[in-house]
Amino acid sequence: MTRTILLVDDHPIVRAGCQRLLAEAALGRVVEAEDVGSALDRWRAERPDVVILDLNIPGEGGGMAVLRAIQAESPAVPVLIFSMHEDPAIAARTLKAGARGYVTKNDAPDSLASAIGTVLAGRIHLDNGLARELALMTLTPTADPLAGLTQREREILGLVGRGLTTAAIADRLGISQKTVANACTQIKDKLGADSARALIRIAIDSGLAD
Repeated sequence: MTRTILLVDDHPIVRAGCQRLLAEAALGRVVEAEDVGSALDRWRAERPDVVILDLNIPGEGGGMAVLRAIQAESPAVPVLIFSMHEDPAIAARTLKAGARGYVTKNDAPDSLASAIGTVLAGRIHLDNGLARELALMTLTPTADPLAGLTQREREILGLVGRGLTTAAIADRLGISQKTVANACTQIKDKLGADSARALIRIAIDSGLAD
C-alpha cells in the first residue's frame, strides 16, 4: 500500500527540493500545502500517513496550530517538524505539543528521509547534537522576568518565541520590520539577552509562546 506524505512549507523551492529527495527515497506519494488553511484542508482530505511541517507558515497560529489540530483529531499520525530554527527550546516545545521528530533545514539532505522512516516506525527522531542539547538544557525560572516590558513588547516576544521571523511578525501586527527589529533590540536590553535564541527561550519559559 502506497503511503501518503503531506508536505507543508510556504517556499516552493523548498517543497520542490523535498519532492526530489522523497521521490529518490521512494517513501510514497507526496501532497503539498503552503499555509495553515491549505494544510488542514489537505490533511482532512488526504488523511496522510505522515506530515512534514514547517513552523513558520502563513495563517493564524502558524505550524503550531496545524500540529495541535492534527494532534486533536488523529494523535497517532506522526508529525515531523522541518524548520530553519536550530534552537533546542523550539524543538522541545514542538515535541511537548505532540511532534514525533525535528529536522532542521541545515541538516544533511538524506536526514529528512531517514527521519520519516524513524517516525513511521513509531520512534522519535532527533539528531545527536539536538538530542544532547535538549538533555543538557536547564531552565531557570525567575520571579517576574518580564516586568519591565510593555504590552507590545510582550506581544512581539511571544511571536518571537513561536518562531516567527521579523517579516512575519511585522505582517501579523501591521507594523514595519524596522519597528519589530528595534523592539527586539529593546527587549534584549531590558532582559539582558544576548541573542534571538535567548529571547526564544525566555518567551517559552514565560509561557508567552503558547
